[in-house]
Amino acid sequence: MKLTGILLASTILVSATPVLAETVAQPTQAAAARPWANTALSPDERARLAVAAMTLDEQIQLLRTQSGFGLLSLGVPLPASIPENMRKETPPGALGSAGYVAGVDRLGIPAQQMSDASLGVANLGGILRRGDEATALPASLALASTFNTELAREAGRVVGAEAFAKGFNIQLAGGVNLAREPRNGRNFEYAGEDPLLSGLIIGETIAGIQDKHVVSTIKHYALNNQETGRFVHDARIEEGALRESDLLAFEIANARGRPGSVMCAYNKINGVYACEHPFLLNDVLRNEWSYAGWVMSDWGAVHSMKTALEAGLDQESPQDENYFAGLKAAVESGEISADRVALSAHRILRSLFAVGAIDNVAVKGGAIDQAANAAVAEQVALQGIVLLKNEGGLLPLAATAKKIVVIGGFADRGVLAGGGGSSQVMPYGGSFRDGRGREGISALLAPVYGLSSPLKALQALRPDADIQFDDGSDPTRAAALARAADVAIVFATRPEEEGMDAENLLFPFGQDDLIAAVAGANPRTVAVLESGNPTAMPWLSKVGAVLQAWYPGQRGGEAIAKLLTGEVSPSGRLPMTFPASVEQLPRPEIPGFDPTQRTPFGLGKPVAPFGFDMQEGSDVGYRWFERTGAKPLFAFGHGLTYTSFRYANARFNGGADLSATVTLTNTGARAGTEVAQLYAAPPGRTHRLVGWARVELQPGESRTVTVSADPRLLASWDTAASGWRRAGGEYQVYIGRAADAPEGRANVRLNAASQIARTVAGDQ
Repeated sequence: MKLTGILLASTILVSATPVLAETVAQPTQAAAARPWANTALSPDERARLAVAAMTLDEQIQLLRTQSGFGLLSLGVPLPASIPENMRKETPPGALGSAGYVAGVDRLGIPAQQMSDASLGVANLGGILRRGDEATALPASLALASTFNTELAREAGRVVGAEAFAKGFNIQLAGGVNLAREPRNGRNFEYAGEDPLLSGLIIGETIAGIQDKHVVSTIKHYALNNQETGRFVHDARIEEGALRESDLLAFEIANARGRPGSVMCAYNKINGVYACEHPFLLNDVLRNEWSYAGWVMSDWGAVHSMKTALEAGLDQESPQDENYFAGLKAAVESGEISADRVALSAHRILRSLFAVGAIDNVAVKGGAIDQAANAAVAEQVALQGIVLLKNEGGLLPLAATAKKIVVIGGFADRGVLAGGGGSSQVMPYGGSFRDGRGREGISALLAPVYGLSSPLKALQALRPDADIQFDDGSDPTRAAALARAADVAIVFATRPEEEGMDAENLLFPFGQDDLIAAVAGANPRTVAVLESGNPTAMPWLSKVGAVLQAWYPGQRGGEAIAKLLTGEVSPSGRLPMTFPASVEQLPRPEIPGFDPTQRTPFGLGKPVAPFGFDMQEGSDVGYRWFERTGAKPLFAFGHGLTYTSFRYANARFNGGADLSATVTLTNTGARAGTEVAQLYAAPPGRTHRLVGWARVELQPGESRTVTVSADPRLLASWDTAASGWRRAGGEYQVYIGRAADAPEGRANVRLNAASQIARTVAGDQ
């Protein structure tokens, strides 16, 4: 396998030509001719009938994805470094995207049109689908910060509807890898460090996508928790710890969303590549979770044919060395059974039938309600942006603040539209790139900003104020402007990128120094942070307020302005811990990290294989901080509002189940939202988030709420018995505002249990 070719393919094979869509129902055929067209039959029976009617070549065709875009279709000279096998035209029938599998026309089976996703229908840098735009949703971390599963479902529906309208029937979405490493370049695509929160939020987005007759993947299965050496590293972890953390997030998301496909990861887990890992793919996914869909590889993640098929892989995605190219010969020689090929074909068709992708074929040309979808994106931003600090009530901006200076972060033009990589969305309304420090391919993949200007939105909401802008290129000049202002608002941006982890927790281009200089001149300084990861904030004590905006999406500028002015009160809560320093992390240095090899998608010389131990085990994020006693900069679950809440009369019930009842009162002068979080620690273990309630209250309003613990979070894996067990005894339980902010505590006795429900209300 040529890693350089794979990495470059990863860069280019992720977008598609400009298309829109319409729903076209498959023509009804006589039952005798196409019995699988009978919608009264189960997806499994329909798939069985269709596969039985296929030739071996047609079945194998379903198992081999080709690139949905050819580099020769760019119409520009290609660098000599691009291998010959990548110098191809876009396949006939392909829309131009990450992947394409031709349909079986004679049987009424449509082509598989695969687009990258997560934050919307992706179009990497707009390079390959010229002019094709989509709704840019905020970062998945922002979605997780909402603690709002219903909104997650709506966000998924936006992605699914737009994908369908553009002709795509598979979205490579559903990233649920836990944020073990806060410098991971793809954390912005994931939903934080907690398995319950991540699993439910991503599960709902998957379900929302599939509501629109589009298959969603869940990815990257499993332990793809850092980008450094992602093709070759070996993540080593004890089985129980793996099951109680990353696999638990996948299990919960799978139960909630029922994704049509699982994408196996690049890396090794305990010495075995993820895409040929029988424990992950057969033992856990198929046998324990009863997963009925198909397993596709990540692009370039296959290392064998027979071993991978026997381990549970169904579909090989594009890569330099096509192992599945020899599949027909292997069947004819008896090395691979024809039944094994038919099984994979069945799994693929079963998922397509299950979501309605065969009965409702996505065809370019359909209508997209841009305004409605932008409104959903704005809601995600409004509910997901987190107010981290608000000293002296600096926010919302007072009516007396008549002279305001906005500084830096391209706030006069727009906001970051996600991080770099395959998930990059080109937002409706136009965009621009920040090409500082980039050249060549890196410049083409420069961070993209959508044209949603916080400055203009703020000026529209505060026409009574004199609001000036400075680009922040000269900290001395910016500080002078701030000194003369009533309030200074500094925007700092930090794009994360697929294929490379961050070197540290600082903002690039001297932006931390800029914030420090401005805050030194005027303590009434607000820092608005657009990042896809925690940052260090060395200037924190100097500023009056901090707003963590993540990548705020299609209407990010408008959402930020509404929160700054108080038109909307912040309600976001952190889905991951912000460490005070990297020394507090399980791995202060990223294993295998080489700052000279930080390039988009990891383009560069091949990396030698390496392994590392995940000594934190299942104590990911806030649980690691509890275990070590370290004090973070900001804790998991933290988030302020423009009002205040009182917790009273907390009561805890144990026995066969665990629940907490508490009365919440809005003691402030304006409406607001509280997220009451329930944590429980089994005997001898750290606390885990086991449930929460998101409660909106008017001023003076009280409401008594009950939070029931998810039984899956109360159980631990018993390696000796090879099963889930809930220990009997006293559990330390608290309900509160964040992982470090309990408002009511108790020791609650729970009964021992060996039969643990693996699905709960709301799962499919």
